[in-house]
Amino acid sequence: MAGGINETGEPYSAFVGLVYMFNLIVGTGALTMPKAFATAGWVVSLSLLTFLGFMSYMTTTFVIEAMAAANAQLRWKRREQEEVDDSDSTSEYSDDDVMGRGRSEPETKPILSVREYNESGGPVDHFDIVERVEMGQMASMFFNKVGVNMFYICIIVYLYGDLAIYAAAVPISLMEVACGNHSCSAGSVKYNDTDPCWGSVTRKDAYRVFLSMFTLLLGPFTFFSAQKTKYLQILTSLMRWIAFTMMIILALIRIGKGTGEGRPPVASFSGVPNLFGVCVYSFMCQHSLPSLVTPISDKKRVGTLVLADYVLILGFYLLLSFTAIFCFDSSLLHDMYTLNFTDNCNVLDIPFLRYFLGLFPVFTISTNFPIIAVTLRNNWKTLFHRDGGTYPWVVDRVVFPLITLVPPIVVAFCTHNLESLVGITGSYAGTGIQYIIPACLVFYSRRHLEPVMGRDAINKHQSPFRHAFWVWFVWLWAASCLIFVTANIILTDTKK
Repeated sequence: MAGGINETGEPYSAFVGLVYMFNLIVGTGALTMPKAFATAGWVVSLSLLTFLGFMSYMTTTFVIEAMAAANAQLRWKRREQEEVDDSDSTSEYSDDDVMGRGRSEPETKPILSVREYNESGGPVDHFDIVERVEMGQMASMFFNKVGVNMFYICIIVYLYGDLAIYAAAVPISLMEVACGNHSCSAGSVKYNDTDPCWGSVTRKDAYRVFLSMFTLLLGPFTFFSAQKTKYLQILTSLMRWIAFTMMIILALIRIGKGTGEGRPPVASFSGVPNLFGVCVYSFMCQHSLPSLVTPISDKKRVGTLVLADYVLILGFYLLLSFTAIFCFDSSLLHDMYTLNFTDNCNVLDIPFLRYFLGLFPVFTISTNFPIIAVTLRNNWKTLFHRDGGTYPWVVDRVVFPLITLVPPIVVAFCTHNLESLVGITGSYAGTGIQYIIPACLVFYSRRHLEPVMGRDAINKHQSPFRHAFWVWFVWLWAASCLIFVTANIILTDTKK
């Protein structure tokens, strides 16, 4: 059926869900982390990365709890509507009343006072996550109008920025490999966009050719569900493990031979602003959780899997960064860590492997693009959705994917210098999505459902950080982040 905003699509195993989340979180941030570690000092970096990983895990559990609460809310509203439809006389509640009570004046009679059963005869758990409820729909259910508008501004700015960055980064990497000199002296050669690549074809032309190929290959996934990329996700996840393991082993070999050049400082607070930005984006996944978690067939261990994912990713980040900063001189570390292997034959003298690592950013970004595009498309659908209505096939399958895909591709065609977009809109919107919105969702969902479900109702997907203190702690941390980012921008501009 076209137009259903809560479609879950084809289910997949918990392991596949873990792979999806790993791929989404471990993006280009991992490759920029070694340089940030080297400039901030290893003690400061270790402390900040671990703390930000913990904060991101906490807000991830907040989103999952809010998803379960939203499913319970939808069941309650559906049962209320059925009671109205079954009534022979004119109901004292109209459809608008049902929506009104669902959003701002919850019914005080607990719905668990009526026992419901599933098809197999067992009791229904109202908090089962069986319908995909995007963050936009959760905001509409639990926030007032101002809160909903602020949410959509935040999510759309961030996701469009993400897609534009990804759409530019992949063609840039392909252009560097195809046009750049990947011999051992490549690091000393500087190129301009107007330099030739293939005969009369300039590097800028080559970039746009690769961008067109990228759009034709990955753009169609925007018209489908994230589940359609399952095998692509598994394949590129394998490539990521190979590339990360290769870089870690090569660095360890060099350190073991006593040829490591790294002497990183213990602490250098001048590098903290850059490290903060890298670390925040290195754990970002909250915006795509509904699309990733809902199709998991067995959600009994979803909390354990999320924790395992975060521990695994944190371990990877630390191992990659620490081997890097003790292997290479801090002043020689590239912003994109893979370049330290592609332009240095003393570290890696096998051409095929240098090309493989040179293309590694392509692997990491290409699998994130469809997931984020599907998330933005679903939020657009939710923004314009009205209860009881469905979209025509053309609108659902063509219009929404196009308004998701076209703007970032156009931006990427016009420029591949997106640093200002990342530095300002990304920082503010990213802080909102990773910290403020999840905390608000879980706070208001708890307040909203307690009079509806009753105090004895137990959300089986409840966050382990259930005390209100943690919500306020996240809000305080988010405010500190915004002040920190703003102060850093002002101080940077003052020095120019």
